[in-house]
Amino acid sequence: MPIKIKTQNHIREKQMKKSIMQKALGDQWNDLPPALKNHYGSNKQGENYAEGELDIDYPWFMQLPYTLMRLIGALVNRRGKGLKTTVSKTMKDDKQYWHRVITYPDGKQIVFDSVFVADGDGFIEYINSFLGLKMTAFVEDNKLHYESRGYVLKLGKFKIPIPEWLALGHASIIESEYQQGDEQTFVMDFRIIHFLLGEVFCYKGLFETNL
Repeated sequence: MPIKIKTQNHIREKQMKKSIMQKALGDQWNDLPPALKNHYGSNKQGENYAEGELDIDYPWFMQLPYTLMRLIGALVNRRGKGLKTTVSKTMKDDKQYWHRVITYPDGKQIVFDSVFVADGDGFIEYINSFLGLKMTAFVEDNKLHYESRGYVLKLGKFKIPIPEWLALGHASIIESEYQQGDEQTFVMDFRIIHFLLGEVFCYKGLFETNL
């Protein structure tokens, strides 16, 4: 009788609760490298934690808009390089809660929270109870790609679509393993590009996941 050898990563997957990303990717989840599976999976309690460093940048003319947007919990309104950042994710029922803490050299911190919910073959990331970003995800060339599909204004049971050109623009994220065989470390690159204003926001960094 053949003996089945279970890898540490395989055992983890059996223990994980399905995350929003895992549901959105469907069969493509199996194409993700281990580092990204660990980042988007969770332990038996539905939790996940990662820490690393972020570079944040945006053009000068977006400073006032982002400062105002912070009042409703959107994005980050301060630039920086090599910023210590932690990301905690928790699955509760059919929602995934993200809690990001970015620490600057002077000790000040910015907290950025959001909630991911499934939406058809994709998901919506809500930055508060009424404003969200519709996203789709797919795996290509061993990398995870997000692409935005417009914004959403949620009023009670109604979801009013907001075209990208009328808001910040088109958002995209690319995430990949840091190096082959590393099951914990990944790199990410997030950008928002407006068709008139160009790139209006960018953050990228290197993270290590600890389940």
